[in-house]
Amino acid sequence: MTLTRSLLACAAACALLASAPAFAADLKSGVDKSAFDTATKPGDDFWTYANGAAIKANPIPADRSSYGVGAILVEQAAKRTVDLIQAAAKDGGSPDAKKVGDYYASYMDEAAIEKAGLAPMQAGLARIAAIKSRTDLATVLGGNVRADVDALNATDFYTDNVLGLWASPSFDDTSKYAPFLLQGGLGMPDREYYLSDKAAMKTVRDKYLAHIAKVLTLGGIADAEAKAARIMALETKIAQASGSRADSADVQKANNSWTQADFAAKAPGLDWKTFFAAAGLADQPRFIVWHPTMVVGLGKVAADESLDTWKDYLAFHYLDHYSNLLPKAFVDERFAFYGQALQGTPQLSARWKRGVNSTNAVLGEVVGKLYVEKYFPARSKAEVSAMVDTIKAAFERRIQGLDWMAPETKAEARRKVEVLKVGVGYPDKWRDYSALQIVRGDPVGNVQRSEQFETAYWIGQLGKPVDRGQWVMTPQTVNAVNLPMLNGLNFPAAILQAPYFDADADAAANYGGTGGTIGHEISHSFDDQGAQFDSQGRLRNWWTPTDLEHFQKAGAALADQFDGYKPFPDLAVNGKQTLSENIADVAGLAAALDAYHASLGGKPAPVIDGLTGDQRFFLAYAQSWRGYSRPEAERQQLVTDGHAPDQYRADTVRNLDAWYAAFGIKPGDALYLPPEKRVKVW
Repeated sequence: MTLTRSLLACAAACALLASAPAFAADLKSGVDKSAFDTATKPGDDFWTYANGAAIKANPIPADRSSYGVGAILVEQAAKRTVDLIQAAAKDGGSPDAKKVGDYYASYMDEAAIEKAGLAPMQAGLARIAAIKSRTDLATVLGGNVRADVDALNATDFYTDNVLGLWASPSFDDTSKYAPFLLQGGLGMPDREYYLSDKAAMKTVRDKYLAHIAKVLTLGGIADAEAKAARIMALETKIAQASGSRADSADVQKANNSWTQADFAAKAPGLDWKTFFAAAGLADQPRFIVWHPTMVVGLGKVAADESLDTWKDYLAFHYLDHYSNLLPKAFVDERFAFYGQALQGTPQLSARWKRGVNSTNAVLGEVVGKLYVEKYFPARSKAEVSAMVDTIKAAFERRIQGLDWMAPETKAEARRKVEVLKVGVGYPDKWRDYSALQIVRGDPVGNVQRSEQFETAYWIGQLGKPVDRGQWVMTPQTVNAVNLPMLNGLNFPAAILQAPYFDADADAAANYGGTGGTIGHEISHSFDDQGAQFDSQGRLRNWWTPTDLEHFQKAGAALADQFDGYKPFPDLAVNGKQTLSENIADVAGLAAALDAYHASLGGKPAPVIDGLTGDQRFFLAYAQSWRGYSRPEAERQQLVTDGHAPDQYRADTVRNLDAWYAAFGIKPGDALYLPPEKRVKVW
């Protein structure tokens, strides 16, 4: 998810307004005019024009690495959620409500956590200390495997979890769940943090080395600095073997089906039979290995690195992983590196906020059910569902109208839209948490049992029929997602609220804000990655060669456009890395605009607050991207994230002809693109 600096541009805008229908005083525009920076021309920097005053008036809070409308909604959802959690704790009615209350209370009892010290960690540390052989090492490494339901959006696991498990339909057979293995094992966000020769990365490496030593020292482990150096060297070897960010995003490179025997043959060095038995995966005949180079490298490092170094590595990550549930010294140290050094965040967020996040992670759908009952009325679900149908229809019309696409390609593309499974607000079926044991006063144990519960759940799904109504986000999450192998979308309740969506606002702003998000997620089925999956979610080429070539040329042009954005002298947006998101932005915004126009039923759009319908649409879109970050956080995003910074996503409007007409954009404006340079992917 206007006035100008020059009289000439102002005259053009005023003339446009004067020719529009009469002012509609009884409607809410849905656009925040107080946010405008009228000293900036919309054609030079549309994001700043739409948001500049609000950004100046709302600096990033001390406990955040970024801020904006999304962050404000996250904060609002957290405040609502903590009230629901506390009410559930007092009520104590249902078993699930009691679990929510007990979990949150355990997390919040800092005095008890201080008193317990390292006692909750002793069993795990003893398990690591007892490693005497390579077989023992494989047992511990396999026992650390944890499931991640949304691994497509988090392909690294950053912990002692050297390989992550993801249960999903396979690339070739979408009828049942298959096990995917994904690379992990790194304490920093990406291999580039270990391998890049940029000065900023070297500085972070020095801070990470100091962080390792400090955690070991806090854990009472002797010779911390020397051990930290060896741990860093081990992780660097894993990083060297790891797939790059570009490789991680390439599904063609991920489609590697290995039998258990293949692991011993292709990645010797790790006792794979023991590893899989300890992971609870001994009876799985095949795995999809998303990152084969890392698996091969892991085998080599498992064989070559000393057991003592592996034990130090495992002990460090074990302490680091649970540090937010340990005494304050551990909490502060974790924040000093992951919050301050990596993100530039000056201040640790309040304990209650972290408690809400943790409770949501462990008992998300229990809290989510409470959330939607209070904060997501049936009217909102019905109106957003209707908007989804309108935008799907608009996307189908756009497909049908493509003059470059062959009929057979169009038929499958339209089929993808027709059978798209869209979840609005919350799942049709809620998760059953009856098997999860939550013990009041045992915060570390609660998280460990939750990890075991989640992993056991997904292992239990392997080989079973796929549920296309599966949700990977909780209703209280301010986000949305496309699931290509399920050909499905999730739009959680928490993102379906003002300023993205307001049931009392005019349609233009809703289509520009939430409609842009809906169009974006639909379009992910047709981005450079999603377009490789057919209507059944199978990885299959359904394109004619000529159509595919045309599509790829359009993508390359969009990648070049984003390569030109350079927020730092030494670091630019990576157009190829962010291409999937950028295609979804351009195509989704175009479909949302078509849907908005269709919603008018042939009638002219009203002028509200002095703004035409198209102006409100584009401004609402730009304001939905009012997000801004600290330099350290933005640098991390540019290196590791598939999303471009928000300011450049808002400026994607420069690819739509209607934006030029709406704001009188002319040659010479910084964002102006001649018609032949405006990228039209779908």
